[in-house]
Amino acid sequence: MRLAWVTDIHLDFLSAEQTDRFFAEISETGADGVVVTGDVALATNVEGLLRKMGQAVGMPVWFVLGNHDFYGGSIAAVRAAATELSQEGQVVWLGASGVVELSPRTALVGHDGWGDARLGNVDGTAVLLTDFLVIAELAGLDRVGLTARLQRLGDEAAAHMKRVLPEALESYEHVLVVTHVPPFRDACWYRGSYSDDDWLPYFTCKAMGDVLLAEAASRADRRITVLCGHTHSGGECRPLPNLRVITGAAEYGRPGVQQPLLEV
Repeated sequence: MRLAWVTDIHLDFLSAEQTDRFFAEISETGADGVVVTGDVALATNVEGLLRKMGQAVGMPVWFVLGNHDFYGGSIAAVRAAATELSQEGQVVWLGASGVVELSPRTALVGHDGWGDARLGNVDGTAVLLTDFLVIAELAGLDRVGLTARLQRLGDEAAAHMKRVLPEALESYEHVLVVTHVPPFRDACWYRGSYSDDDWLPYFTCKAMGDVLLAEAASRADRRITVLCGHTHSGGECRPLPNLRVITGAAEYGRPGVQQPLLEV
């Protein structure tokens, strides 16, 4: 089975014609399915664009949501809509799914993740993300409240992964983990280097990384490949011999399919 992977495609930056061309590009890869590692659009149109993607590409679409997908709305409402969309069958939000079999040897699991304010200069950073102004659950919080909320979001992602990853590793030689936010400092790339300590609190999900490390260490006979985005800069790291993390590159207004296609 071959998978096309797209990340941080920000379709809200495109015209309808450009969006149609991008969907055609995905279809023309000849892949058997698509994985999307978040930042598809905005809260107001992400559901409709994901549905349109599924109809246009003619293959299954498995996705997680990124922080931009909640802009202008709430995390709870967008996730509820994603759950309902998944019931239609063509386009599936992994945050509401269990283990997906891709082949007899490979399974797929995933969750959005979140920059969970646990790595880097958490207390002293001057970075202020638009997230904190336009996402309902984050708007209006002081630093203490914001840090607590971000950590709860990271814990939620980690709890989901702790439920589904051991099950997948029990039955499959290789598990593909799809998430939006890099789970490790060494996966948080920016222009060929690691992000600095002021950005790390909001660009890494340590809670997710801790689960991945623990599960990979406990099953040295299995392989885990993590796909993530968020930073718009590409790179790879291997925290453990059987744990590979690939961060996808992206550019506003120019979405593309990550190369090469994934063979699973």
